[in-house]
Amino acid sequence: MTEILVPPLGESVSSATVARWLKKAGEAVAADEPLVELETDKVTVEVNAPAGGVIEAIAANEGAEVGPGAVLGTISAGATAAAAPKPASSGTPTAPKPAPAVPAQPHVEPAHVPSGPVARPGEVATGLPNGPAATKLMADAGVSAAQIGAGTGKDGRITKGDVLDFLSRPAAAPAAAPPAPKAARALEGGEERVKMTRLRQTIARRLKEAQNTAAMLTTFNEVDMGAVMALRGEYKDVFEKRHGVKLGFMSFFVKACVAALKEFPAVNAEIEGDEIIYKNFVHMGIAVGGPSGLVVPVLRNVDDLSFAQIEKGIGDFGRRARDGQLKLEELTGGSFTITNGGIYGSLMSTPILNPPQSGILGMHKIQERPMVVGGKIEARPMMYVALSYDHRIVDGKEAVSFLVRMKEAIEDPRRLMLDV
Repeated sequence: MTEILVPPLGESVSSATVARWLKKAGEAVAADEPLVELETDKVTVEVNAPAGGVIEAIAANEGAEVGPGAVLGTISAGATAAAAPKPASSGTPTAPKPAPAVPAQPHVEPAHVPSGPVARPGEVATGLPNGPAATKLMADAGVSAAQIGAGTGKDGRITKGDVLDFLSRPAAAPAAAPPAPKAARALEGGEERVKMTRLRQTIARRLKEAQNTAAMLTTFNEVDMGAVMALRGEYKDVFEKRHGVKLGFMSFFVKACVAALKEFPAVNAEIEGDEIIYKNFVHMGIAVGGPSGLVVPVLRNVDDLSFAQIEKGIGDFGRRARDGQLKLEELTGGSFTITNGGIYGSLMSTPILNPPQSGILGMHKIQERPMVVGGKIEARPMMYVALSYDHRIVDGKEAVSFLVRMKEAIEDPRRLMLDV
């Protein structure tokens, strides 16, 4: 018998939801055949069969929350043994194995809430057993693994030290039962209630976390896009023929931000405790819309990339975001982010930081506006740009100067070629 396990879920992702089983108990499967889709906070992960055989049992039904290493089900080596959910029609009264198919959700507890914290002290949220010493200590103290959270042991297992540390905290005593959740209001005609996806929950949590944690402030400027539009119009056909990708505005803004970040490194830094971590590289997050919401894949070491490499990377991210094919490792580690609300028609907005980053640039719609040029009023293609930043480590002077440097580079693209 082979267990189907939840694979590692990537940096900062501790759990996933079983979104959809592609196979049923009793079905034959081949090695590496897709079995089940897991929805994480960031992307959808497909779990393949570790070996060929028959799905003997499904241990985590759709909607269940699982952690790395948790058992999703089992595969038996035989092709028919306990396979079919229908009884063998051979008339042999040999009682099939006592329903190895779907175990009836063993982790759904009867609703005796008061003793809930003591119910399964030895079971961590991932489904992996904790050490016997930790289990006994939790049972004696009347606390549960859920109260303690992820442990410091292998795969998040809770150790005896984790339990002692929890009990030593002032509020660690068998905490009073949490207040009963507020009853959902009755729906009116024309309303429907739909549970938020894990991605939408994560977006909501992280955006609120950014508001609650950072001293967030936004500064604005406007950019004359005439020079970039003229340069793009002159070379776009040659560029596409040479590199196989269209020349867009994003690569200019990425290059302009890289130049400004090198001059004002605090905008590319992050806070950790009472320390500032400065980065000698730029991992640029590019916000793209997917079917389930906004995701921010990261172009790594973008300061070393050419215009063509940047455009190819952004185009690839956009396609794979729409198809739900982005990888977990592509969504982490960014040091600065660019978001372009202009493609949706936004004229001005205040973007929210993507923690733990300290800066995010918002691009907007290009619109012709009357501008005074050389003492005369002209219609110029203008774009508002907004920099939201963490005022704890970025001063207003740095933020404004960052936008000015970026504006200068966009309004005179030759500066980007000459690195001045």
